[in-house]
Formats: sequence, structure tokens, C-alpha cells
Amino acid sequence: MGAMQLINHLYHGDCIDIMNTEMEPKSVDLIFADPPYNLQLENELWRPNQTLVDAVDDHWDQFNTFDDYDKFTYLWLKACKRVLKDTGTIWVIGSYHNIYRVGKIMHDLGYWTLNDILWVKTNPMPNFNGTRFQNAHETLIWAKKSKNQKKYTFNYHTMKTLNDDLQMRSDWHIPICIGEEREMINGKKAHSTQKPEALLRRVILSSSNVGDIIFDPFMGSGTTGAVAKKLKRKWIGIEKEKKYVEIALNRIHRQYQITLNDEFFVTPSKRKLPKVKFGQLLETEMIKEGEYLYSKSRKYKAMVSVDGTLVSDNLRGSIHRMGALVQGIKACNGWDFWYVERNERLFSIDDLRNDYRKKYMS
Repeated sequence: MGAMQLINHLYHGDCIDIMNTEMEPKSVDLIFADPPYNLQLENELWRPNQTLVDAVDDHWDQFNTFDDYDKFTYLWLKACKRVLKDTGTIWVIGSYHNIYRVGKIMHDLGYWTLNDILWVKTNPMPNFNGTRFQNAHETLIWAKKSKNQKKYTFNYHTMKTLNDDLQMRSDWHIPICIGEEREMINGKKAHSTQKPEALLRRVILSSSNVGDIIFDPFMGSGTTGAVAKKLKRKWIGIEKEKKYVEIALNRIHRQYQITLNDEFFVTPSKRKLPKVKFGQLLETEMIKEGEYLYSKSRKYKAMVSVDGTLVSDNLRGSIHRMGALVQGIKACNGWDFWYVERNERLFSIDDLRNDYRKKYMS
């Protein structure tokens, strides 16, 4: 049995060796991996004004052959599967140079893809030679440990709320890391592929909970650890390059932690809220018998009966059934469909339901 792994700790060394010898099996809740992309840059890249582009030409991104890269990818992904809990998920980010190879190997190892996310860069670097399209995105693969895995964390309502109450899509428009967020040494980028904190914020908020262990096998400049700390998660990282270890630890040490109570980190699902019946709004006179409910556009209306049913023409039924009948559809959520008029303005009956919870159930 290996040594007890350390929490909120950055290991220095080879990620494959450390995962297999110093980390416990099934011990981390979420993995974010930003592996070498194997960019295969062969020549220096110059701007039109004859200044040299600070491109990714680091030795850690270079492999002799595709077979070497595939073997490396297989071994670190296999080790990740060892340390990931059976209820956990993994995110892997890459570019067109490597993400298809990575995805194929993930499937070979039994991972099951949940989504591929496009990180659309709102301020991408141009293609200076003008020989191809501008590379304006990277791809993230989000996967569970196996096809048959039933439980994993997805904070759907939190992401929907962040997106102005619209279901969050799989294209994320986020700028690349610039300005004060970028770690610098003597006026130069400390790490050539530092990811923006906004990207990690979405990853961690969407697929982990307060107190979970977030693991990054390629910690680099420390973005994963810094954001995990800020969001009240625990973290573990591995970094092979000594110079990045110090940069990452200093950055994480500087990072503040949000001090809000845990309940404010996840948007509660409506399914978990106390049940309120439409009749209870009548009993407390939040809605009165004989008044009308309207659709948002006022195209449809129905009168409220004493027993809580709605009446429109020769039709009668619950708020849900009547919402469906007047529209000629099979099903309708009446709480979202019907509105009540107050002072010549329409208010959702779902808002009244929330008011009822606050007044009578809190």
C-alpha cells in the first residue's frame, strides 16, 4: 500500500509515478487535466512587424513520435482512472493537435464521454502567416469513469443561473489569460499555456461540491489549485517542472477563499424545495377565487374556481392540465405558464409559490 496522500499539496515529479505510488485509489472527486499538446512546432513564428512570437516550444511539450505521445497519454489516463472515485468525473483540455488522440485513448480505457465543450476564445492569437483559419477555440472532454456509472456531480441549476437562467450550452465564450491574472517573470509569461481562471471556475462549479478533492496531474502555474481554494474545495496537484512548482505554490498561497456559507455555493433544485399546492395559495388568499390567470403574452386566460381548478370556455382542470389544453399540447408546467395580474402588471404564480415558502415554510 502506498503512502497516505497529502491534501492541498503540490507534488513535484512525474505524474504517472506519483499517481501509481503515492496517491490512494478512488480518492479524488474531480480531475482537470491540461496535458502537453504535442504541438509539433518546427520553426520560429514571427509577426508581420518582425517581432518573435512567444510560442509553446517548451521541452515538456515535445515527443519524438506520435506513438510516444500515445503511450504517455495512455499511462497517465490509466493512472487517473485509478485515483478517481467511482462517482467522479474527469475533464481533459486540448487542441486539434492532440484532443482526438486523447479522446480515442479515453474510450479505449473505458471512460464515457458526457460532453465535449468548446472553449471559444474571445481574444485569440491571430494566424500571423495567413495560411489557415485563426485558431479560436480549444476542446474540453468531460467524461465519467465508465459507461455504467450512475452517480456523478453536475450542478445543473448553478450553471443555468450563471447563464441568466438559460440552460448553459457547450460553447463557452471566455477570453484567454491576460492582464493581472497572467503570472509573469521578468516581464515574460511564467507559463506558456496558463489557462484563465474563468474556465476553471465553470469546470469546478459545474462538477464538484464544496469540500471535494480536485486533482490536477499537470498543475503548471497553479490555476486549478487557486480556483479550487477560492471555491472552498480541497486540491492535489502534480508538476514535473521545478520552476513551475514554486510559481504555483506562491500563487495558491496568495489566493483568498470565499467566506460565504456552503449553502450559497450551489443553486438548489426546485425538486428539493418544499412542496406547495396551488390550493394553498387560495387558502392564504395570495390568489382569490374568481380572478383570472393569464399566459405571459395574455393570449390565454382562465378563471380560478373555489376548488383550485381553472375554467376556460367549456374546459376545466388543474393549472397544469389547463395550461396544456389551452395550448393544444400534451403537457405543461402550470407554475411556469400562468401569471396573475396585480396593479396592471403580470406576476408569475411560481413567484407567489416562492413567497408562500418564505412566509409559511421558512
